[in-house]
Amino acid sequence: MTRFPLIAGNWKMFKTVAEATAYLATFRGLVAEVTGVDIVLAPPFTALHALAAAAHGTRIGVAAQDLYWEREGAYTGEVSAAMIREAGASHVIIGHSERRTLFGETDATVNRKTVAALAAGLTPIVCIGETLDQRERDETLAVLDRQISQGLDGMKADEILRLVLAYEPVWAIGTGRNATPAQAGEAHAHIRQRLREWFGAEAAERSRILYGGSVKPDNVASLLAQPDVDGGLVGGASLDPKAFAEIVARSRA
Repeated sequence: MTRFPLIAGNWKMFKTVAEATAYLATFRGLVAEVTGVDIVLAPPFTALHALAAAAHGTRIGVAAQDLYWEREGAYTGEVSAAMIREAGASHVIIGHSERRTLFGETDATVNRKTVAALAAGLTPIVCIGETLDQRERDETLAVLDRQISQGLDGMKADEILRLVLAYEPVWAIGTGRNATPAQAGEAHAHIRQRLREWFGAEAAERSRILYGGSVKPDNVASLLAQPDVDGGLVGGASLDPKAFAEIVARSRA
């Protein structure tokens, strides 16, 4: 089955509102003629509404980088799924390794956030992946099993069809290192097999699994050549509109 590729750019804590809208003014022209790939940009919360407004009428989707699972309440500093949806986002990144390592997120909180995102009509991009220590101890597949089973606990096949998974080996994020196409392919094939076993063949075959970890213009095509790699979650390279547009162009189905 052919799955439409998705390329998502995670800006992390970069770009003001002015910088975000200037980026889009350049980027939208660079990808105006590119077809065969879905595009999502994930700015900081402060630029979410402005970027969504600027992207209106284009094929470029907008994602938040996180959310909180409650709809409202005394949760200083948090932002709910409903607020994110109202700001114009269609997607939300959940469980990024930086959220896990720096802010103590767990598979249980990933699960609650994913449920909240789906309930609000957002498409969650749920991140999973092993650390360098775990890979060196040959625990990669066991870590992925735990993160999938606990992070997606209680979900049905129709809910799996509404989310995106992103495999991001923690040791390859922001380091300049990346998994080889073979390493990425092995991990993605394992993830899809687990989806098949736990949620059924349709969910497994239709679900998109992105690779994240130092994705660049010069390696994206070889990564996406792997049969179970359906796109990329791009960090640093997405901050430059020209580099990101090149990644998008090299990812077309």
